[in-house]
Amino acid sequence: MGSMRLLVVALLCAFAMHAGFSVSYAQLTPTFYRETCPNLFPIVFGVIFDASFTDPRIGASLMRLHFHDCFVQGCDGSVLLNNTDTIESEQDALPNINSIRGLDVVNDIKTAVENSCPDTVSCADILAIAAEIASVLGGGPGWPVPLGRRDSLTANRTLANQNLPAPFFNLTQLKASFAVQGLNTLDLVTLSGGHTFGRARCSTFINRLYNFSNTGNPDPTLNTTYLEVLRARCPQNATGDNLTNLDLSTPDQFDNRYYSNLLQLNGLLQSDQELFSTPGA
Repeated sequence: MGSMRLLVVALLCAFAMHAGFSVSYAQLTPTFYRETCPNLFPIVFGVIFDASFTDPRIGASLMRLHFHDCFVQGCDGSVLLNNTDTIESEQDALPNINSIRGLDVVNDIKTAVENSCPDTVSCADILAIAAEIASVLGGGPGWPVPLGRRDSLTANRTLANQNLPAPFFNLTQLKASFAVQGLNTLDLVTLSGGHTFGRARCSTFINRLYNFSNTGNPDPTLNTTYLEVLRARCPQNATGDNLTNLDLSTPDQFDNRYYSNLLQLNGLLQSDQELFSTPGA
């Protein structure tokens, strides 16, 4: 467990520093707001902590929100921008529409931060801090969050549709998606571990249960006992809106059960199980 956590910390930090920033590596530092907003982290922590009592999914949702921000045009807060006459919001991209969550909590964080440190902290940095705190509150690691990002004034829905990996991607597609961000296979495997907590709609994996790759059969890499559990949760002709835990054993904890689930063929999404079940992976 200890080595896994160190690996997650290292790669999450590398991802946060690397992924498409409009500012250079040298400009990002965990102490960026030390003088201008010294209570920043306690403020963000408090809002998320309070929200977690009524919404145990919020940690996973905030981490996903940060990931979906970074994978489009860098970690610039563009995912937070709403539709305007000149902006097509990334929130309406196919990977986000009707599934992106946590925006209200981000707004609450921003309000609390502005009350203490007006016109100081970027929304992009708030997302990065929220992802780290989400990990900590889930029992996972913390890490020094590089700060100093500037918020984007534009969004890119087209790029969101193009860059964000889909739950039905195979390993080749996943590797290609991460390579666009300058990330390798080790980054892919480690960052996929974020699926150790959270939920997914039946519609994102129902093809695995009944008609995998148009064969009329279930995905052969899916544990047959788990298959029956999922079929009971996701009937074939239902709307697909039911939610299922990404991790069947510790759904709200940030731990390494995600990986042991894959070894037992208990990965929920195709894009998860592909990491273990693809020949040569």
